[in-house]
Amino acid sequence: MTKVAIKFKKINPDIGLKIPEPGYATPGAAGIDLAASLQEPLVVLPRERALVPTGLALDIPDRGVVGLIFPRSGLAAKHGITLANAVGVIDSDYKGEIMCPVQNNGDRPYEIRPGDRIAQLVFLPVLQVKIDYTDVLNPSARGAGGFGSTGR
Repeated sequence: MTKVAIKFKKINPDIGLKIPEPGYATPGAAGIDLAASLQEPLVVLPRERALVPTGLALDIPDRGVVGLIFPRSGLAAKHGITLANAVGVIDSDYKGEIMCPVQNNGDRPYEIRPGDRIAQLVFLPVLQVKIDYTDVLNPSARGAGGFGSTGR
């Protein structure tokens, strides 16, 4: 497995003390857990959103790498807590703090405490494409069939 060196900047000095450092929970984990960098608990009411800081910024040195922030499946399944933007994109040239727009799709208020794991960060290769406009696209079996056109 090839490892790419990514620099993490601690914006919040409590990271590693009161707030857990980012890391892989198990040797086989694909995502790095990100924790809420809060000074006090934050309650997210049903159907509401809140922007939760992580206290971290990144230096992705290669524009062929992207950081993607995904919801934690346990929070979504048990409490309806997910990310409002579904998946967050951290471009290689973004150097600001990673913020997670958390959304409560559940029917009960949910309290996020300082240090709670709120999302996971996965790094993937990315391709930038050359845009070529055309009047004709190559045919396929599906064609222009939209939502639900390949089955139920």
